[in-house]
Amino acid sequence: MRKTAAERLSEITEMDRGLWAQGTVFAGIDEAGRGPLAGPVSAGCCIMPAEPLIPGIDDSKKLSEKKREALYEQILETAVYARVGYASAREIDELNILGATRLAMSRAAVDAPCGLFLVDGTVDGLDVHCEQRAIVHGDALCYSIAAAAILAKVSRDRLMRELDEKYPQYGFAKHKGYGTAEHIAALQQYGPCPEHRALFIRKFV
Repeated sequence: MRKTAAERLSEITEMDRGLWAQGTVFAGIDEAGRGPLAGPVSAGCCIMPAEPLIPGIDDSKKLSEKKREALYEQILETAVYARVGYASAREIDELNILGATRLAMSRAAVDAPCGLFLVDGTVDGLDVHCEQRAIVHGDALCYSIAAAAILAKVSRDRLMRELDEKYPQYGFAKHKGYGTAEHIAALQQYGPCPEHRALFIRKFV
């Protein structure tokens, strides 16, 4: 049976409520854009208060673009701390995608006033000022991580739409840099632009 919005909100805040009850000040961190052929990887970091809760926050991959955009604005209005960090295509080439993801996350978390970071997935070794804890499937299990994921995804999508205006031949606004057939065909026709990740496109050009 499909969960009601109230049931899902109760479920995704269970981990957060345990930490709030202990008086722990913590931030969620998640990334967007590890897989695309072009553009930066982005990371969101946010400290969400226990009240008010925002109904609808969930794994960003399950949400429509319109819903993510609406939640993004609510998160910015509600969060105690909210920041997005990026690592560029060149930094991805230099550091590899895992190193660049760590860099983007560390940039997002740089001055978060908390004592604990909850990080989606298995990413560790962030350059942060306090304890970090990896939470596998955190964007589906933790409200604060899910909020951070929405920040990262919406911010990156907006940036890719801006890059589409600069490099309209690739269709960045449509596929956000992912390796669709349309994108690969454009890459082969026009060659790479400065926003393409050399590590990711070698087999296509």
